[in-house]
Amino acid sequence: MELSKKEQFIKTIDEHKKIIYKIVNSYCPNKDDRKDLEQEIIIHLWNSFDKYDSNYKYSTWMYRIALNVAISFYRKEKKWSLKNDFYNEESIFRIEEDNSEEEAQLDYHLKLLQEFIHNLNELNKALMLLYLEEKSYEEIAEILGITKTNVATKISRIKLKLKKEFKNI
Repeated sequence: MELSKKEQFIKTIDEHKKIIYKIVNSYCPNKDDRKDLEQEIIIHLWNSFDKYDSNYKYSTWMYRIALNVAISFYRKEKKWSLKNDFYNEESIFRIEEDNSEEEAQLDYHLKLLQEFIHNLNELNKALMLLYLEEKSYEEIAEILGITKTNVATKISRIKLKLKKEFKNI
């Protein structure tokens, strides 16, 4: 028995919901904003579902739409505050509390990395999110609509900047 469009969509979203979760948490530190962005992404995915090109993987299609929606949403809603709400239990970089000094130092570095990524512009934030997801340069280029060379150059520059940031600490 063939699934209806709605059932296919729900199945696709369910199989790839981590993509939405990661993007929403990367772009929205505030819980209410995350819910709004999640709904906005799902609406856009639904509206684009009939236009899905099977030459691409679902994950690539979803990343592209979700990142475009997140970037637009972020530009409209510049009300998020890094200081008040960014480091919380629902953050993409889950940092568990522990008493060991070594783990406390690791937590500190993860928080710095998270802050650094949060302060990047929308394109570079999306780029780093995909890079940390271990996507290939080719897939990142496909999702973001830039060249593979541009991806490599941008990642290299971000890494250099990140090294300088950590060196200064």
